[in-house]
Amino acid sequence: MLVPFRQFVVKLHSRCDLACDHCYIYEHRDTQWRGRPRATPEEVLARTAERIAEHAEAHHLGAVHVVLHGGEPLLAGPKTIEFAARQLESRLPDSCALDLRIHTNGVLLDRQFCDLFLAHDIKVGISLDGDRAANDLHRRYGDGRSSYDKVIEAVALLRQPEYRRLYAGLLCTIDVRNDPLAVYRALMELDPPRLDFLLPHATWEYPPLRPDGPGSTPYARWLGAIYERWDAEGRPVPVRTFDSVLRTLRGQSSLTENLGLDPADLVVIETDGTLEQADSLRTAFDGAAGTGFNVFDDDFDRAARHPGMIDRQLGLAGLSATCQACPVVSSCGGGLFAHRYRADTGFDNPSVFCGDLKEFITMVADREEVGPALADRQLGELAAGYGGAEAVRVLAGQQLELDRLLLARAAESELSAGASALGQLLEAFDAAEAEAFDQVLAHPYTRTWAARPEPEGGGLAEFAAAVALRAGADPAVRVPVRDGAVRLPGIGRLLVEPGTTAVAIRGAEDGFTAVTDAGAVVRIRWTGQDPRWQPVREVAAGPDWTVRLEDTDPYRDAHGHPVAERLGDAELACWDRGLTEAWDLVKRLLPGYAAGIATGLSVITPLRRPAEGRGLSSSARSAFGAVGIARPDASDTLALLLVHEFQHVKLGAVLDRDDLFDPADERLFHAPWREDLRPLEGLFQGTYAHVAVTEYWRALGRSLRQDGRPADHAEAEFARWRDHTARAVATLAGSGSLTPLGTRFVEGMAATVEPWLDPVVSNTVSPGTPFVR
Repeated sequence: MLVPFRQFVVKLHSRCDLACDHCYIYEHRDTQWRGRPRATPEEVLARTAERIAEHAEAHHLGAVHVVLHGGEPLLAGPKTIEFAARQLESRLPDSCALDLRIHTNGVLLDRQFCDLFLAHDIKVGISLDGDRAANDLHRRYGDGRSSYDKVIEAVALLRQPEYRRLYAGLLCTIDVRNDPLAVYRALMELDPPRLDFLLPHATWEYPPLRPDGPGSTPYARWLGAIYERWDAEGRPVPVRTFDSVLRTLRGQSSLTENLGLDPADLVVIETDGTLEQADSLRTAFDGAAGTGFNVFDDDFDRAARHPGMIDRQLGLAGLSATCQACPVVSSCGGGLFAHRYRADTGFDNPSVFCGDLKEFITMVADREEVGPALADRQLGELAAGYGGAEAVRVLAGQQLELDRLLLARAAESELSAGASALGQLLEAFDAAEAEAFDQVLAHPYTRTWAARPEPEGGGLAEFAAAVALRAGADPAVRVPVRDGAVRLPGIGRLLVEPGTTAVAIRGAEDGFTAVTDAGAVVRIRWTGQDPRWQPVREVAAGPDWTVRLEDTDPYRDAHGHPVAERLGDAELACWDRGLTEAWDLVKRLLPGYAAGIATGLSVITPLRRPAEGRGLSSSARSAFGAVGIARPDASDTLALLLVHEFQHVKLGAVLDRDDLFDPADERLFHAPWREDLRPLEGLFQGTYAHVAVTEYWRALGRSLRQDGRPADHAEAEFARWRDHTARAVATLAGSGSLTPLGTRFVEGMAATVEPWLDPVVSNTVSPGTPFVR
């Protein structure tokens, strides 16, 4: 089966203004560049755009990725670059998004180029090998001058607010003589949105530098040192090599041809229109990248059938016997195709970096399970009932990985052969629009949808449309109508005319357009007041916490209570005022809980208010980051509900990853706050939540006393919940069913509650509380 190309490297210039001695084009085996035009003629660019467009249309591609390259592409000048961009923009079908990028050494980058790139949304990647010493080890002008200052000026220009969205990231070629942490620090100081570290191109004929001799693994140690620092810092930016290893370890696709078993889908168009394989093959032997095809005489399907292209698409079957038997082959993928070359056996060999790749991947695998791991200190915080911003961020990362697995399963069941274009679009978004993809994936009700059977389908289309709108990507996504509305998860819903079955959603600069299956066009502006558009609204409860009020998503019913309908302006104002007051109270009374809530509680779903007016709240294991609350009249009650429910959210995330007790234990236990008996998980959840409830009443009583106000009610509630919680902790400790981690959690809760048991606060028993679990 032919694998279509989705990545196109278009050469704009075949020469370079630097003389980097590790360059795979000019300094390795290949000499083909000498006979090619310096700048790409317009007729080559026009024909290339035409060929890409016909390829995208023939294979129903939802997106293509085009990299303008060289040599040094900026040598082609603004006029040629603009011509190339306009040709691509004008020829691609409306159903196919264009991800257009340029990769440059940066020394020529100026405002004129940046303004041009803004006009055509061309993202800019910069090559930089670290600090001055590391960079100048290889990246110099032909006369030996340093290029460092010019590159730093280019990055500084991209970091300015007006050009920041163009800044795609930094690419560093590894030299093991450079201090890896110094390189990492130097790159991170430039605030990159993404990083990548590339192994230097080498083969078995021309092996890489190994200062400690053959058989040593300096590249594994070099990458490992940076990985450990990056991981310890909370993975502050995406690193393509690291993320690819992590993804392939979880059974997902790689983000780079250098790793993984995914078929290669890249083709290179040279300045004369010649079609070639990946540039990295130039490091093997003269002419290794050639195909014999060109854009004037041959379409891309013909190039895709070239034996060299097919060899790079065979996955496991295309690897050497040594690789096929290797335990890390699904992540390594045999390494970069070019790095396998040996004169007598061709490419039927492991990578010349085999030992390094195996050692590095094994190190990462040993550190990873599902998502990032909680540090011991963070586990201690959570066990005590608290959990700061860092701990909650780790929980959120783990939940995101679980959501990703469920999304993949949903895609397998929902996508049919006729929906292959949607599947390709989602893959393209996952690779090129990772931030927007993860934002939609992290919407609390994504998992609720993905975990439910969807015989009628449509959930993936809703997901893809939301990603497209968040990313500002261009393709139209056809979304089915359910219950008279189009759902855009985390964004809102569009009400449509009765009888409408589907709507094509396309983003615009200030909103989006929706074309119904009957041809009616609806134009929605984000700042407009169109009654058909019901956005998810946000409440800024304080400068440190903004939360969305979700009253549009049909999957918000996960909390087990009737949800409120669309909030009117008056009710929205009540929520705004109540949350602002409640958040101020939480920060003042319970600072140990506030940071975790601000980090992890992103959505509140308004529930229908009970007739008797008492408070009501709920959480759901399938909706991390959300709680359901029926708004109470008093802001102090709302504060208590927020803290109480987020305890369930945190503990649910822990239980998704780790057993705290024997899951086979089906006994029922007495919970002091309920008449009915509870399973062990229910007792654990209630106890954990009531640690926070107890501290709330304790802190409120003290605050009221300090202000000279009556505190009898708060002190009575504290005494009641203190006693309830202490008895429940004792029941858990004596259950005989706790795992080691569960024992740690119970001991943590006991250590929090124990200091409160000594003083007798009040003998008064309050008749009730504003919530029932």
